[in-house]
Amino acid sequence: MINGSVVTEFILVGFSLAPEWQLLLSLLFLVIYLITVSGNVIIIYVVCTDYRLHTPMYFFLSNLSLLEIMLTSVIVPRMLGNLVVGRKSVSFSGCVSQSYFYFSLGVAEVFLLGVMSLDRYVAICNPLRYSIIMRNRVCLQLAVGSWALSFLMFIGPALIVSSLPYCGPNVLNHFFCDNVTLFKLACTDTRKLELMDFIIASTVVFSSLFLTVISYVYIISTILRIPSAQGRQKAFSTCTSHITVVSIFYGSTLFMYVRPTQSSLDMKKVVALMTAVVTPFLNPFIYCLRNEKVKESLRNSLIKSHGFSEKFKCLNCISKGSSEKHHENEKRGNDVP
Repeated sequence: MINGSVVTEFILVGFSLAPEWQLLLSLLFLVIYLITVSGNVIIIYVVCTDYRLHTPMYFFLSNLSLLEIMLTSVIVPRMLGNLVVGRKSVSFSGCVSQSYFYFSLGVAEVFLLGVMSLDRYVAICNPLRYSIIMRNRVCLQLAVGSWALSFLMFIGPALIVSSLPYCGPNVLNHFFCDNVTLFKLACTDTRKLELMDFIIASTVVFSSLFLTVISYVYIISTILRIPSAQGRQKAFSTCTSHITVVSIFYGSTLFMYVRPTQSSLDMKKVVALMTAVVTPFLNPFIYCLRNEKVKESLRNSLIKSHGFSEKFKCLNCISKGSSEKHHENEKRGNDVP
């Protein structure tokens, strides 16, 4: 191992439950994971295929859905293996890689939620300049910047974590490889590293949260100045889904990573489930059930696919009927001397 480390693998404790409860929990997580992946894939498909959704708002939504698929896929398959197969060991490199991708994708989601709040601010507070400000090139730069900055930001911390000496116990009291639990197993003083981890998390989360709060202060003040109640409701309806997701995501993230005080490990596991499993699961329902355009586009896609299948069946019937008629004519022709 690197720098004299003798630990070659870690043991994930996961959830201390009876075997029958672990099986039930694994089935629940499997269903949630399949719904999460399929729901977010449907959102990406609908946004890509419906030209009416080729706007900045839905472009960022498709990026968010892709992030949710990747984020939950980093955590849930390993967790299911822990619950079902009982394989609780994870290699040193696999543990560091899981930690790196989890935090990188989480930070990318933080940046993207901030960008989405900025998009809503421009759309409501500067509607006449919206198409100029949020043009395609700017949207692409914001999305690529969110992805690239998050992955570059955690290269240094990942290298630091991988270079720490791990020479003692290798049991992680968590269901995935978390930086905080890894620091506790290092055979050296990691208080400065924990402080650095806290500062990075605080800076990232609070900067994006500050941008979101300021954006919605201006958005709400603008909406309240709209004279008609119908206009206010229509303007606010474009933000409700984003507000719901932001509230769930930031609430769990602030509790888990930004709090300087230590909380119980069981509570941290529950909160980690919110960010890694529950939030990606809820996002498709929040955006589909509360967004009329997405629901309409989804209905049109289902109607088109149903219509295509009906046409395909009709073509098969016509083809089958003509084929039977052709064979019958051939048979009659062969009967004639």
